Amino acid sequence: MPDLLLGQTLTFTDDPFLSGPDAAQHERNGAVLIDGGRIQAVGPADVLRAQHPQATIHNYGSALISPGFIDAHAHYPQTGIIASWGKRLIDWLDTYTFPEESRFGDPAHAARAAETCLDLMLAQGTTTVCSFCTIHPESVDALFSAAQARGMRVLGGKTCMDRNAPDTLRDTAQAAYDQSKALLNRWHGVDRLSYVITPRFAPTSTPDQLAALGALWAEHPSVLMQTHLSEQHEEIAWVGDLFPQARDYLDVYESFGLLGRKALFGHAIHLTARERARLREVGAALVHCPTSNAFIGSGLFDMAGLKAEGQRVALATDIGGGSSFSMLRTMAAAYEIGQLGGTALHPAQLWWLATAGSAQALGLGDTIGTLRPGIEADLAIINLASTPAIAQRAARADNFWEALFPTLMMGDDRAITATWVAGKPTRPSLL
Repeated sequence: MPDLLLGQTLTFTDDPFLSGPDAAQHERNGAVLIDGGRIQAVGPADVLRAQHPQATIHNYGSALISPGFIDAHAHYPQTGIIASWGKRLIDWLDTYTFPEESRFGDPAHAARAAETCLDLMLAQGTTTVCSFCTIHPESVDALFSAAQARGMRVLGGKTCMDRNAPDTLRDTAQAAYDQSKALLNRWHGVDRLSYVITPRFAPTSTPDQLAALGALWAEHPSVLMQTHLSEQHEEIAWVGDLFPQARDYLDVYESFGLLGRKALFGHAIHLTARERARLREVGAALVHCPTSNAFIGSGLFDMAGLKAEGQRVALATDIGGGSSFSMLRTMAAAYEIGQLGGTALHPAQLWWLATAGSAQALGLGDTIGTLRPGIEADLAIINLASTPAIAQRAARADNFWEALFPTLMMGDDRAITATWVAGKPTRPSLL
């Protein structure tokens, strides 16, 4: 029996950074028909109700039916240390991240963290995440097993490090290759899961390890590769010391076969002109992590400039360096950082980044991230009057974008009326 969801609908036909707000289609009295885990139709409520009288009705009133949010860069093992005080990137890793990640060789600990993280994300309307794991294969198994149990589309990979990390978190070039390959063969393409080749970042991998992972990617060019790039000035200087032969940070990755259209580079704040030109040329994706950039003091991502020159950009929480599991809060932070850079991002642009834009960056633009027939039915139902403060502001709105923007800026998990995963409403166990 198909399900028919009634409410406001919002979907995108193009990138609003290129086409403006008209790239988004809003239907005040809309409907989404779901059957077999996929969207079958989107249109006016009265039309779809007449065409499908047998469908089970889910009337969400004036709530917004949106594609589920897509978090393009996260560290699920850092769930337990989110909102830890007072450090910048390198000290953050040494003080908080590495001690916590050392625990993930314990399958039970890894399973608890993965389940908690995914449930927190579902409660915030996030239906897909691309996550770093730890060096332990058990951490990858835990993430994908938790995703399977929830029917989620999730991407992730073993984080590889063979230097500048504690003994408990170092593998070797050969182990990184062998274990990553085994995990890729075990999990990639199973159910809704995708393996991602994952060197943490250049400072924690020797040239041999980066070369091994580049070779693995060459053998499996259809998978994604994720890492970090140019997050803080101290990090960039460190990379320069470790790789003195490289022209710049990006050149390190390229020299080891770790640059291409299926590459995801987290942060990418302090890029040189050459790096920007090369990233645009190959079509790699940059992942903006605004709450993390503010919380750890990294800098201001040049969203307006990067998009204007044709870069592919996604949006992400970067938990636990990021300070919120909420993609609403992440959009708000992206707006605030845009303002500091002199550009007010339109709500259509922000919502696109959190849905269709991130889907496209992950190579999943024809699979998730928008409302159209054939797309997997991952949805977030958004209450646009979830708190008194939001409700009173939305009531004064003259158009849809004015009504949406208060939720974008002030919304939290109270705004998530429901989350649908693979065509089924879900209620995280933590609620």
